[in-house]
Amino acid sequence: MRCHYFDAGLCRSCSLLETPYADQLTGKQHDAQTLLEPWGSLSWLPPVTSADQAFRNKAKLVVGGTSQQPTLGILDRQGQGIDLTDCQLYLPAISRAIPVLADLIRRADLTPYSVQKRKGELKNILVTASDSGELMVRFVLRSKKLIVALKRELSWLHEQLPQLAVVSVNLLREHVALVEGNEEIILTERTTLPMQVNDLTLHLRPQSFFQTNTEIAAALYRQGQEWVAKAQPGTLWDLYCGVGGFALHAAQVMGEGSTVTGIEVSAEAIESARRTVVEYGLDGITFAAGDATTFALGQVEPPEVLVVNPPRRGIGGELAHWIEKSGIDMVIYSSCNAKSLVKDLASMSSLKPVTARVVDMFPHSTHYETIVLLQRA
Repeated sequence: MRCHYFDAGLCRSCSLLETPYADQLTGKQHDAQTLLEPWGSLSWLPPVTSADQAFRNKAKLVVGGTSQQPTLGILDRQGQGIDLTDCQLYLPAISRAIPVLADLIRRADLTPYSVQKRKGELKNILVTASDSGELMVRFVLRSKKLIVALKRELSWLHEQLPQLAVVSVNLLREHVALVEGNEEIILTERTTLPMQVNDLTLHLRPQSFFQTNTEIAAALYRQGQEWVAKAQPGTLWDLYCGVGGFALHAAQVMGEGSTVTGIEVSAEAIESARRTVVEYGLDGITFAAGDATTFALGQVEPPEVLVVNPPRRGIGGELAHWIEKSGIDMVIYSSCNAKSLVKDLASMSSLKPVTARVVDMFPHSTHYETIVLLQRA
């Protein structure tokens, strides 16, 4: 893939762009195998490959420039906007939406926030697309000043983007290096974006986490589901469950009378997961908002199978030590940072990696996912 932004030195986020994709994948596989080498021989399944373009289901667009000449992309080191509207990584629905959003900024006279001057209102626009082309658009503002102007243009925006499902305002009042804040104001009747993943429809609310690459997320869930189907546990926990991807897929292959529990700190994600449970009429599956470690340490009985899908920092020492002492025979660890994975494994010496797979969620970057099946020795 050639990128004129990369060639011009304007954006180097795709640090491996000049490396052939097959070589990128070989390098990631080698990195993962090297990191897990101290745990002895284990079976490596073939890596899961991604499309090398048009795979990102979300765009985090920093707004720069002026209301009449906005940039949608990133900021340079001086805090000036770099327009990346032609980025080839986005799904087609997002690529079609970006020029419309630039027009909206001009129509509604939405003043971009200046990092240097600490003035202005519109900080970021966050766009998520489903494979069907439906869109969720979130405007990250410094205050509520522009909400009226945005509401005035909603009809026009729907005309330009007929597949627009959810529009919201997120408030990030502080001058901090964050993408979004905690307060969300939904401006549309619809509140969730349906995401089709394998044969399940997952519902994404504005502040729910969902994997960046839908096809690769589907492959991750299928792998976890395959391992659960072979084990046929009576009880399973999915910690850091997000909108319930692993838990819902596991519930499909577990026997009658089995129970599944999903725990996620984001209340928005839990509401999304609960909607899927109701929609499919699923029994024996419970989702609750809370801290994964606090939940685990507060339970009397551990599950037969544990799934963990933590953020980049990993599960941490406290939860890892609890898992080590819990007696759980089987753990499925889905990791977006193999270095934190091996750090956690060092605290769970009784659990041995037996099967692993590299899943390429982020082509052209050094990042990748690793899913590992652990069995108690």
